[in-house]
Order: sequence, then structure tokens, then C-alpha cells
Amino acid sequence: MSNPKVLFGFHAVGVRLKTAPKSIIEVYFDPARRDARMRQFVDKVNESGLRLIEADGMRLAKMSGSHGHQGVAARVHELAQITSLDELLEQLEASQADKPASEREQPLILVLDGVTDPHNLGACLRVADGAGVHAVIAPKDHAAGINATVAKVASGAAETVPYFMVTNLARTLNELKDRNIWIIGTSDQAAKTLYQADLTGPVALVLGAEGDGMRQLTAKTCDELVSIPMRGAVESLNVSVASGVCLYEALRQRLTAAKADDSSTQARSMMP
Repeated sequence: MSNPKVLFGFHAVGVRLKTAPKSIIEVYFDPARRDARMRQFVDKVNESGLRLIEADGMRLAKMSGSHGHQGVAARVHELAQITSLDELLEQLEASQADKPASEREQPLILVLDGVTDPHNLGACLRVADGAGVHAVIAPKDHAAGINATVAKVASGAAETVPYFMVTNLARTLNELKDRNIWIIGTSDQAAKTLYQADLTGPVALVLGAEGDGMRQLTAKTCDELVSIPMRGAVESLNVSVASGVCLYEALRQRLTAAKADDSSTQARSMMP
């Protein structure tokens, strides 16, 4: 197996405990914390039969590199990951091939250009997981990588959402276009709003860092640009909030379209 790493925080450790308990080497907890959440966590670890080790707050902070460990940490093996975006998209395409067109799951990808803060990245991964995103893409030279802080903020999503750091973002976006994935970028200057865009098909949503936004080349590579309507005095949203707005609008549109397809199918089946 690969070299062990440390996860910390209730969500990050809890998700690994739920999804891949065999990959956990040992779990650490602070016995000084005796609240209900800790008791429930310890009970779950004991039920799993994993090794449970007492560790004070300072030891946990040293292990995790953060004082935000919440009193829990775990040494774990890295999970096997899909190694490339092409591999992921090919697997998704293969898994949908035998389904009727109306039931096929269309690719939904989040692209982050210039998001260097690990807290923002973690929050983006968390919302991406919730919205059912298939992958998150970022440039290698202009983005935060996955570390313990990202995993903590992501609340387990760093384990479930594939994150690809690519050498040339514009080239990767063009490769997505070759797969018939529509590239939609967000820009404060765009006349068309997010709510006027069709997000039901294969889509990659591109967001830039708060303030700077997308780089010029990235914006030029997009098929279309949309804005998030702002009605107050604030000019822009944090990138993780903007990601949530965009991704859940995509999810809303897809659920609505699927419901309409189901209703249409039922109506046809009732016709004499």
C-alpha cells in the first residue's frame, strides 16, 4: 500500500470510516473531550474493530498540522484513485451507454482557475460532492493542492470527488469540448445570467478566484460566459459560495428535466 497520511476532524475521518474502513490504520481521539459527538464517534470506531488510541490536543495538532482537529485524527492509506480525467470520462460514458437517452447521467464538471486558498478549495469540493459533480479541475501552477486542511474543510469530499491538476488548463478545456462538453464560465461582466443558461447537458462550469476572476485565456476558451445576479452592495461572492450557486442551479435544472421526462413517459404509456 501507499505511504500513510493523516485525516483529521469528525467529517473527514467519519466519511473514511463509512466508505473505506479497511484503509484506516488507527484512529486517535482526545479523551478530554467527553461530549455526545465524541462518544458517538468512539462507539462507531469501536464497532468497526479499529485500533483506537488516546492522544491529547497537542499531539493531535502535531499530527495534523492544525489546531482544528476537533479532537480526532486517523492514520490512513491512500485510496486508489482514477489517474486521469480521460479515464474518468470514459468510465462515465461506458456506464451510461446501455441506458435510454432520457436516463443518461450527463457529465458535470467544476473548473477552478486561480483558487489558491485551501479553505476555499475544501469548501468547493464539499459543495461539488453535494451537487453530484463528477470531477474538479484546476491548473497545476495556479491552484491549491489537496492537503490536510483541504480534507478537513471538505468534510470528506476530498476523498470522494476526483481532483485533477492539469498542466495547461486551456488545452484541457478544449479537450472537454472535443467530448461535446459545453464550457460555461462565470464573469461579472457577462450580460447573460446563470439562470438563462441551459445546464442540463454535458457541462463544465468555470469559476475564477474571488477578485481576480478567471484568467483572460481561460475566459476566451469558454463557449459562453454567464453572471450571477447581484442585487446588493457586495460586488462578488466567495468562490465556494459561487460554486454552490452554479452547481445547484445545474442540479435543479437536471432534476426538473428528469421529472418532465418521467411525466412524458408515463403519459405515453397511458395512451390507448
